[in-house]
Amino acid sequence: MDALNALAPYRRLTIKIGSALLVDRQGKLRAAWLADLASDIAALKAGGCEVVIVSSGAIALGRSLLGLSVVALTLEQSQAAASAGQIALSQAWAEALGRHDIVTGQILITPNITEERRYYLNARTTIATLLGLGAVPIINENDSVATAEIRYGDNDRLSARVATMIEADCLVLLSDVDGLYTAPPAQDPAARHLPVVKQITPAIEAMAGGAASHLSRGGMTTKVEAGKIATQAGTAMIIAKGTENHPLRALAEGKRHTLFHPAHSRAQARKRWIM
Repeated sequence: MDALNALAPYRRLTIKIGSALLVDRQGKLRAAWLADLASDIAALKAGGCEVVIVSSGAIALGRSLLGLSVVALTLEQSQAAASAGQIALSQAWAEALGRHDIVTGQILITPNITEERRYYLNARTTIATLLGLGAVPIINENDSVATAEIRYGDNDRLSARVATMIEADCLVLLSDVDGLYTAPPAQDPAARHLPVVKQITPAIEAMAGGAASHLSRGGMTTKVEAGKIATQAGTAMIIAKGTENHPLRALAEGKRHTLFHPAHSRAQARKRWIM
């Protein structure tokens, strides 16, 4: 086994893709980047790994399609943008992975699905069935109907809920940063990169800053919160930079990232959840 390969220990991955990676500042899909990511996913699948994607980007694509140029959208405009953008997003994924003969299935989720047992089991079964058939499920929040009160608000937390629901071995958050630093590096030149976080303590939480760009709703804070959800359920988490081409291949080749260790074994976490 390659000691440098950060993804080698894992058989079932949940990979979260941020809006700013998939969509450029003009609201256009970064098609070449997505094509490279799709070939990385195909390589992981060929190596026996199951992959679930949590993909942002529907609102960012939809606002461009509908000609919504304002930075701050109203709730109604966001819902309309999500509705138009979701079709473009799922089509882009289907085409990119289809070139590798991989079938995609789209699942749109609202918070009640991961909080209420009946919906939870139903969604988990659908995802497990897709994986069993060799497909890649593409999951997003159902932004076209979610209101401010009933939404995750960012796909970092959504991806952590999905990862724990399907008992993923690892959650990979691809972002515009290469991991957690002792302070936000843009504000503090002396900030140090942390390659491993064994436990998410209040000190670790204090190191996280706010959202990085107008396209993204989360920042390092939501990533660390996602880490708490995932690691408590026995799922490891990796934060890695996704802006360059072939981001997953880069992780397999030893590219810098932060690994969050799971707090419990899966069996321990399961017992806690049942209790």
